Amino acid sequence: MNIETNLPLTEPTFFILLVLASGPQHGYAIMKETAALSDGRVRLSTSTLYEAIKRLLNLDWIERSPAASGIERGRERKAYKLTNLGRLIVSAETARLQSLVSLAQQAEVGTSS
Repeated sequence: MNIETNLPLTEPTFFILLVLASGPQHGYAIMKETAALSDGRVRLSTSTLYEAIKRLLNLDWIERSPAASGIERGRERKAYKLTNLGRLIVSAETARLQSLVSLAQQAEVGTSS
């Protein structure tokens, strides 16, 4: 599989994967961490988050984490973690973004000649 064909990622997808790169998380934690990491630029609604989770599960970029899942206040809490493919995807997107920043810095964006 050519990882680059999956790039660029949308900003919400990138942040969801980035949050999960640090370890398994529940949906609510994913929403809070995404907002924190993006300085509030990306705020996921519950429906947007769970649609993204469904898509990422189908792509095999994330999977359920039984060890981090459980019951809280009588409700099942599902936790998710990156798969190996998901780690490759987020690493490739990070490298792509770093390359763009490097190109912009070399072009001295914002400086006048």
